[in-house]
Amino acid sequence: METHFKMHLSWAREQDAKDPLKDFRKEYLFPQHNGRDVLYFTGNSLGLQPKGVQAAIDQELQDWATLGVEGHFEAQHPWFSYHEDFAPLIAPIVGAKEKEVVVMNQLTVNMHLLLISFYRPAGKRKKILFEYKPFPSDHYAFESQAKLHGYTTEEVLVEMQPREGEIQIKTEDIIAKIHELGDELATVCFGGVNYYTGQWFDMKAITVAAHEVGATCGFDLAHAAGNVPVQLHDWNIDFACWCSYKYLNSGPGGVSGAFVHERHHHNKALMRLAGWWGHNAETRFLMQPGFDPMPSAEAWQLSNAPVLSMAAHRAALELFQKTTMQHLRTKSLLLSDYLIFVIREIEKKTGQAMEIISPIDHANRGCQVSVRVKGRNKQLVKDLAREGVIVDWREPDTIRLAPVPMYNSFEDVYRFGEVIIPLLS
Repeated sequence: METHFKMHLSWAREQDAKDPLKDFRKEYLFPQHNGRDVLYFTGNSLGLQPKGVQAAIDQELQDWATLGVEGHFEAQHPWFSYHEDFAPLIAPIVGAKEKEVVVMNQLTVNMHLLLISFYRPAGKRKKILFEYKPFPSDHYAFESQAKLHGYTTEEVLVEMQPREGEIQIKTEDIIAKIHELGDELATVCFGGVNYYTGQWFDMKAITVAAHEVGATCGFDLAHAAGNVPVQLHDWNIDFACWCSYKYLNSGPGGVSGAFVHERHHHNKALMRLAGWWGHNAETRFLMQPGFDPMPSAEAWQLSNAPVLSMAAHRAALELFQKTTMQHLRTKSLLLSDYLIFVIREIEKKTGQAMEIISPIDHANRGCQVSVRVKGRNKQLVKDLAREGVIVDWREPDTIRLAPVPMYNSFEDVYRFGEVIIPLLS
């Protein structure tokens, strides 16, 4: 971690002035508080609205109004092939080939569609390994997939526990557990970044271990896509899915994305829940029975594009084309390191115990910093909101803060400390 940080407004402004990504902040709309931008640290829950979103949606509404059904082929962005425009936009963000990604549905819908294909229990190989305290939707998906195949959750679900007294999970323990389960393990499915602690798991090492014992491996990237520089193709991951409304800033309930490694594309025997839009595009309009899957991730599509939602997603992703995940990552680490420094300064100045439960090590962390504010309750979040600071609360005593490199600044982080100190004193 950097050692030259200072708890001074002038220092924070100096860092912002030389930030090569500083102009991206102007591309987003901040809620207002007493005539100023709020201090917004909840991009891990809902990203801010890019200024280009309204025009993007208005364009589709205008095309619908003036063209009607002909908009499928005559709109500025023809609706018939609308989803095809997204592969080159999203592939660099998740480290995939364009044919390995598709934008469709919602996150948990995509998780189910992928598990149908990649959780194929047989004989004693039926267990699913996942991280301690995953996001509840994932847990529910695993439960229902077990029941779908006629098993009880006790027979199938294995929750990877941290060591006693710890909250983060060590990579060596995950790998050891995978090898312990061995030929009983069907699928490993972790969150790429845990929603609560912000721990970024070693996705490559987990995938290698899963494949060594004959299991498939996938990830829920809800808190990873747009946050950390994942390399889904190079790490040989079987499948992944993500939402678009957190770090990808594409609006509440925004459309999801999915990844399927290219080595699975030509396997027509791989079980898929089939839909018209996943059928071979060359024969799709012959309207014949017999599903012929496209040789790409598009084979997992069920329906045509939800254009209005995807218009917002397009506007958000176009901003990512103006930088790289590595540039965002560089700033992200600086901002989160500074936030950790500020939290420790807050402790010194107030005497309030603040336990950082996110990894300090860069290799194991995205931009989110989760902090246990011992002895406090949700009233602290309400008090911060009254002062124009938006953070996230998780019971019993944890606030999650995500200084997002696209639009947060060093001054934001400094002012968070400035505001919370009197509330804790």
